[in-house]
Amino acid sequence: MASRSVCGRGAGFACGPNNRGSPHLQEKRKGGSRLSGQTLEQQFRTPSDEFTPIPFWFWNDALTEGELIRQIGGFADKGVNGFVIHPRMGIPESIPYLSDRYMDLVETAVKEASRRRMTVFLYDEAMYPSGSAKGLVVEGNPEYASRGLKMTILDGTVRFELAELLEEGDTLVAALAVRVREGRVVGEQAIVALEPAGGAIDFEAPDGSGDWSIALFIETYSKGTIRGVHVGEDDGEPNAPAAADLLNPQAVAKFIRLTHDRYYGRLARYFGTTIQAVFTDEPDMLGRRHRKGLMPWTAGFLELFLAEGNRLTDLPKLWLEAETSAAVRARYRKAVRKRLVASYYKPLADWCEQHGIGLTGHPEASDDIGLLDHFHIPGQDVVWRWVGPEDGKALEGRHSTMAKCSSDAARHLGRRRNLNEALGVCGLGNGWHLTAGDMKWYLDWLFVRGVNMICPHAFYYSVDGPLRYKERPPDVGPNNIWWPHYERFAAYMKRMCWLMTDSRNVTRVAVLCRDNWLPWRIVKPLYENQLEFNYLEERLLSGVCSIGDGEIRIAGQSYAVLLVENEGVWDEATLEAVLRFRKSGGSVIVLEQEGVQSGEMPSTRKIAKAGQVVNALDGYIGRDVRLEQPCPDIRVSTVVKEGRHFIVLIHEGESRFEGTVTASFAGSVRRWDAWTGEIGAAELRPADSGTAIRIVLERRQSVIFEFDPSAAQLSESVPEPELPEQAASDVRPATTLALSEGWRVEAPGFPVAPAGLGAWNEQPELAFVSGTAVYTVSFRLDEAETDKPLLLDLGEVHEIAVVQVNGREAGVLLWAPYRVDIRPFVRRGANELRIAVTSSLANRYDRVGLPSGLIGPVRLLEG
Repeated sequence: MASRSVCGRGAGFACGPNNRGSPHLQEKRKGGSRLSGQTLEQQFRTPSDEFTPIPFWFWNDALTEGELIRQIGGFADKGVNGFVIHPRMGIPESIPYLSDRYMDLVETAVKEASRRRMTVFLYDEAMYPSGSAKGLVVEGNPEYASRGLKMTILDGTVRFELAELLEEGDTLVAALAVRVREGRVVGEQAIVALEPAGGAIDFEAPDGSGDWSIALFIETYSKGTIRGVHVGEDDGEPNAPAAADLLNPQAVAKFIRLTHDRYYGRLARYFGTTIQAVFTDEPDMLGRRHRKGLMPWTAGFLELFLAEGNRLTDLPKLWLEAETSAAVRARYRKAVRKRLVASYYKPLADWCEQHGIGLTGHPEASDDIGLLDHFHIPGQDVVWRWVGPEDGKALEGRHSTMAKCSSDAARHLGRRRNLNEALGVCGLGNGWHLTAGDMKWYLDWLFVRGVNMICPHAFYYSVDGPLRYKERPPDVGPNNIWWPHYERFAAYMKRMCWLMTDSRNVTRVAVLCRDNWLPWRIVKPLYENQLEFNYLEERLLSGVCSIGDGEIRIAGQSYAVLLVENEGVWDEATLEAVLRFRKSGGSVIVLEQEGVQSGEMPSTRKIAKAGQVVNALDGYIGRDVRLEQPCPDIRVSTVVKEGRHFIVLIHEGESRFEGTVTASFAGSVRRWDAWTGEIGAAELRPADSGTAIRIVLERRQSVIFEFDPSAAQLSESVPEPELPEQAASDVRPATTLALSEGWRVEAPGFPVAPAGLGAWNEQPELAFVSGTAVYTVSFRLDEAETDKPLLLDLGEVHEIAVVQVNGREAGVLLWAPYRVDIRPFVRRGANELRIAVTSSLANRYDRVGLPSGLIGPVRLLEG
């Protein structure tokens, strides 16, 4: 079948910068948002399936066609209109990877997805990291196994025979005499190149000193592996598949033939329609569990190492400290990344373009922004709870930059979508203790940073036995307690992804970064003070951006201020571009790092502490959004979509916030709620300038304010209420009725029923129970007809509560505060309250004995 042109009208692609096609995931035949003529309001309330979550679907058991079709139907019923087919540990050996039987199952799933007009991403490995075709690349071609460079230090006074030092497959790259003291090279003249003679190395120190060593640099097999899908093929197990040499174009070509061509040969008719992309997953040049002390290397790589400006005698500086070690390592990393892009990422992207689909996935490291060039849908992943709501992990450390890594790459490369493989092993303790509330936190953390496609990790085909339920838990879909209510999450993801797609974020601040380093210290105060920014790679600044009139322009963005967290390792072209920007009238704020000579980096202002950046910025640009009451837990993103401004406010903290947000935008203002789909009036406050809006954000809550400059203000300003002396965030409704007694509890399947309100694990028989208990209580109301809300506050709950009042569902409460207005459901006189509480599966699978149940206190509050 002929390949397709990605720039053709029928392929569903838009050509972006750098001549790289940028697929937008074609509009679905039902409800395509941009083709339907719907208003923005209609698109928001009922978003297109184009914006669906696309979960990893772990194929981890004895798969059958019937069960695949059944599970796909279950996804669709919950609003999940896509999936990534992910072969995973637990597949029996009777279904070999890429075999005819395996491909039969893949075709069944794709055919059913096509029938349901769903999206499929193919996954290019079994299991990960990508690039080895479950060891088939190396099978029959052992020379294609991953390779690295090792440094072997020998006594400089002894003669060595190379045959005794080289293993089968080893290649001597260089032999150097090095003068070393305590791990540091003694001077730039203390490295001498040696020529082996007669298969041996013999060296006589020029000064008779005894502190000379012989350093051999040997290209060798890394012995790295990948995780397989059958028993005995996991990390450290005897049949773990061999990792391929991703720096070898021939090895990668074989990988493409084995994997991509195999899929296309069977599924060509679905490419560009149902099948929208191939997902490549954190390719690792050395493989997992590789020999220690190696640097990525391949045959002929020395030439590339030297071409970046290094010398042969610089090789020891990859391991040893010297005055120029940092520069040598930077040039080495650049050479490696260039080779990886040329040998791996570009061939994969080219193949995808030629076959009418996109390349997606993510590199190995959280801040590998420079490796996203050839991704049509740039991506990253939140895993292992390296990011989380506790211990400052939302804003600190290299992993805290990963969401902006993919979204800012997409912005500056002209890509329409960017994704995150979210929630993998993100439970507390890295087990099943992931709450619905924390899942909402992770989603919001991603959305407010610009991510607009979510690939939940993962939906499990099976959780049968520890081989499956303990393999990178938890299941975040059908096999978890929130699945009956998952349609709420799916709709929320669609609305937020819709908002963050085909829109432009509003910021005048760029933060300079490198292709493998995104600074976090200088941006932490920006997050805490609701100041938006975008990361800008130095190679884009010097090679792509238009600089002049005090602005840096790229891909529709225009920056007036450049922030630099100076580590001192910058290209000359970068320094020249920064100087040109400053001379044109732009502002450059440099955070000086201790011990770094920052004089070479041009600056308008230097600061010694990251916290000073906010005041420095206020001296150069105004703010579009400002909280009148400081709150370091509120995040803000402002985007423009079809001429309207949308302010997205996300609460990443644990305490209720009440205050005022003031925006510089004019026009009518409305409040959009992405969780419910409701659009209503905003509560305005008098303001001397701009537009002031009262906001209340509970933990795990988000809100959107829409400004329409083409419409007159419809919301009337409401005077600021007079509050008592305590802070507004402390004001609570008065207690009307405490429901502390008379509870009846039913718990079918439990060893015993809970004894009323309180934690289940206080009863020994229930310490490790996971399940649902139903609490019932009766109460009387003398006054039931009033305009005031009647809030049911459940107090402490673990973890999901479904509330019924007088036989009618009043709400599903997924996280604290567990509070719902039951006024529409109560009546004068006798009322019955019924609460079904479901506990975490961590008790069953991880045996952790978490507090569970309805603990309380339970109160009725008249607001």
